[in-house]
Amino acid sequence: MDARTLIDPVDLSQALMRLPSVTPTEAGVMDLAQTTLEALGFRVKRYKFGLVDNLYARIGEARPNFCFAGHLDVVPPGDGWSSDPFAAHIRDGMLYGRGATDMKTAIAAMITATDRFLGGGKPNGSISFLLTCDEEGPAVDGTKRVLEALAAEGEAIDHCLVGEPTSEARVGDVIKNGRRGSLNVVLTMEGKQGHVAYPRRAHNPVTPLVETLAALKARRLDDGAPGFDPSNLEVTSIDVGNPAHNVIPQRATAKLNIRFNTNHTMETLLAWIDATANAAAERAAARYSRTISSQSLAFYTDPGPFTDLIRASVKECFGIEPALATTGGTSDARYLRLYCQVAELGLRNETAHMVDEHCAVEDVRTLARCYEAVLRRYFAS
Repeated sequence: MDARTLIDPVDLSQALMRLPSVTPTEAGVMDLAQTTLEALGFRVKRYKFGLVDNLYARIGEARPNFCFAGHLDVVPPGDGWSSDPFAAHIRDGMLYGRGATDMKTAIAAMITATDRFLGGGKPNGSISFLLTCDEEGPAVDGTKRVLEALAAEGEAIDHCLVGEPTSEARVGDVIKNGRRGSLNVVLTMEGKQGHVAYPRRAHNPVTPLVETLAALKARRLDDGAPGFDPSNLEVTSIDVGNPAHNVIPQRATAKLNIRFNTNHTMETLLAWIDATANAAAERAAARYSRTISSQSLAFYTDPGPFTDLIRASVKECFGIEPALATTGGTSDARYLRLYCQVAELGLRNETAHMVDEHCAVEDVRTLARCYEAVLRRYFAS
């Protein structure tokens, strides 16, 4: 019997989950993935940027190049687990442990699917894997840097499926064909400290800060975009740090987050914020400054042949009609979309990042069959 047929998605999931690869620690997960993929005939290259281990593997030389992508790093387990979060125990048909949904199981299912597909012969094109240990952290030295390196080497990816946990009520009910962008900004107003009884001798920075936030919140950013809900801005913190009642403070800051659709870019949003804040600061004789604490781009893959074949594969294996959605947080698909069409499909996200993260064992097996169906349809089309 060919060794490829021996790969079991649950066994491989457990092996990956037992390696405590908390961002950015590799802890052996990339070594295991490399060994497994090389046994299938993949050419594997490791990329290390800073503290982050990454891997790119490919079998085949021709295009199209279909890529499975995802991350093998996990968030810290936290306290209160009913069992060792890195033991990968199975109880009552459920697999428990960090990475059970987000997303070591999906990578195991992808590798298993590829193993089964290759049992029928080499693809009419190429299959590749892009794996990182940096998605749950800053996401600076992971997928983004690998894609830049691959482009410099002349490597091209045509389509990509990311294994993020997209499903809601049941596995396969949601495919993400886009994500809103996210912009975290810290606004600072510098005034002049003084006595509240003599306001003319001071410049209160709270006044222009509040005026700025009120103006930003008053604007309706949009009414949505194709495939997207309306963009929204939320003020998440206002900080002055003033313990006294009779002192006008020197400084006031605020944090805000904007989740935006394809009607906007970070550049246009920042220009609007800056113009609003600078006008308020000028009226109050204050000084305005701004920093970006994090940012991610919006992306959208138009419904079409690529999303159709994923939906058909879900219908075949899970027996349901999946919806296309752009909700939820960010993922590394925001970097991949610069190079190829990309979509996301994975297990339920209900327990991701939670204590006692878990998934149904049977869902892992069915997800592997679904990924195999995706490969079958992709290379037949």
